[in-house]
Amino acid sequence: MSSLIHPSALVDPGARLGADVEVGPFAVIEGSVEIGDRCRIGARATLHRFTRLAHDVTIGDGTILANLPQDHKFKDEETWVEIGAHTTVREFSTINRGTAQSRRTTVGERCYLMSYVHLGHDCHIGNGVTIANGTQLSGHVTVHDRANISGLVAVHQFVTIGSFCFVGGCTRVNQDIPPYVKAVGNPMELYGLNTIGLQRAGFPAETITALKRGYRLFFNSDLNLSQAVERARADLPQTAEVQRFIAFIESSERGVPA
Repeated sequence: MSSLIHPSALVDPGARLGADVEVGPFAVIEGSVEIGDRCRIGARATLHRFTRLAHDVTIGDGTILANLPQDHKFKDEETWVEIGAHTTVREFSTINRGTAQSRRTTVGERCYLMSYVHLGHDCHIGNGVTIANGTQLSGHVTVHDRANISGLVAVHQFVTIGSFCFVGGCTRVNQDIPPYVKAVGNPMELYGLNTIGLQRAGFPAETITALKRGYRLFFNSDLNLSQAVERARADLPQTAEVQRFIAFIESSERGVPA
């Protein structure tokens, strides 16, 4: 089937649309835009140049993709917004282009970004990430796979949020959040392992137990960082999850909540 484009939509001839694409009323699609098969572009959405959507992406009404970065150093370099397959971006969200720092802002596959989410320039969102309504990410934020960020969260620039973690609503995220944990508050604090999330994701009981032991070593003991790393490597089963947990904390540039 051919694409279904509403008569009021403005689609630049230089845009490339795949098969079965739907474009809603008054949407604007500029040149140098690539849209994969079966994508859905909502009413009054704007896809600026240098937007690339994989197949089966849904863009909600009024959403703006690939607007210029909010960065004084930006010199209109060719930078992109790239969104992976089966991802949904709901109404009135904004995703800015990258800068010369990484050349792109990326969202992975099967993500769900709810209404009024903002991703600043050079953000990199992994696969299967959920970000709830009104959450705002500054530039250069990295979110790893399957993280779950609640609504009205504010994330400081250059923060990294680990995989399978849960961030509670209205949290001010000014430090890195290790994988597999729960974080909430202003100031932000950690509240143990995201046990329910890990169980729902199918993590084995022994893996969850090992991560709980690791959490206690780093955050509920009198050990300093180097001592906790040494004990964790000596005492815990060195599964991929445990190694990822240790390496994240050890290499954190912004630090993690005490």
